[in-house]
Amino acid sequence: MPAPSSPSAPALGDSTRHIAAVVGRRPGSRGAWLRSDWASFAIRRLGGLVLSLVLLVLVTFLIVPLIPGDPAVAMLGTNATPEAVAALRERLGLDDPLWQQFVHFVGNLLHGEFGTSFRYGAPVSDIIATKLSYTALLAFGSILVVLVVAIPLGMLVGVLTRGGRRGALGTVFGAVAGFLASFPTYVAGTLLVIVFSIGLGVLPAGGVDSSGFWVLPVAALALGPTFAVARVVRQETYSVLQQDFMRTAKGHRLRVVRLYLVHALPNLMASTLTLTGLILAGLIGGTIIIETVFSYPGLGLEVVQSIIYKDYPTIQGIILVIGLLAILINLLIDVVLGIMDPRTLGGHQHG
Repeated sequence: MPAPSSPSAPALGDSTRHIAAVVGRRPGSRGAWLRSDWASFAIRRLGGLVLSLVLLVLVTFLIVPLIPGDPAVAMLGTNATPEAVAALRERLGLDDPLWQQFVHFVGNLLHGEFGTSFRYGAPVSDIIATKLSYTALLAFGSILVVLVVAIPLGMLVGVLTRGGRRGALGTVFGAVAGFLASFPTYVAGTLLVIVFSIGLGVLPAGGVDSSGFWVLPVAALALGPTFAVARVVRQETYSVLQQDFMRTAKGHRLRVVRLYLVHALPNLMASTLTLTGLILAGLIGGTIIIETVFSYPGLGLEVVQSIIYKDYPTIQGIILVIGLLAILINLLIDVVLGIMDPRTLGGHQHG
């Protein structure tokens, strides 16, 4: 009697015959279908990217003039004469109509420039270039921690508590994960400093002059998102394990590694990554708070100081860069989803 073949996850369309049946075409047209869907995906994402960039530029420009206070007074001091303040405002272009300032702002962006910093008198692009590497280390290090910890943790708890098993573990995990997922980032950073810097003295409390300077900021930034993603992964794992193809796979007595990593993981990742992308994009914005707590010389700390000094061009440039990073992360998530399941390229999900 021939051995039964190993089951495959239908959501991924492993065979040519299955894909052809789904799209209603002959198996030989698979290559053309994939190329067509990738082209459609590229067109839609390009349109969405352009719209997102337009909105980002518009919001970035409009939000800065709403900051109370006069940058000329902030630069010259409260004892400056009205004549000096008026002369500086004219030199900075602050007296120009709002539409004219916007045209100038967009013109600089089209030339790859963010203008000149009011505070430093240097190109904003140079300031961002010196700060971006620190923020990139913090943001992408945190993202890596979230993915490496949250996905295995969520899957493990989902497998152990499947079918109502180990109810106590499920309850404890839900309570702890829910609490830590909503834990304020600045509170997490403060507690980590108290424990590991002041109490144990094993890690620096801030700055970048000591080895391991990035550990506490990354941990504080990744703590909440890690448990938020882990909760999502646990629920998706539980849902996938109830599917018929997983029951069939268990019946074939596949090895644990193949059962969960080959069949379960790819199927739960599609919907998980969609939600995870939103969480990770928000994580980029969290760097502003963490860098302030740890006196970390990145874009976050710089934008806070620029707000104090009413340095409009620097504020606008940094907000644009942070917003662009968030947009690119969501685009990357969409591309990964498309590679994992080409049918998501059509703009809809499959269960």
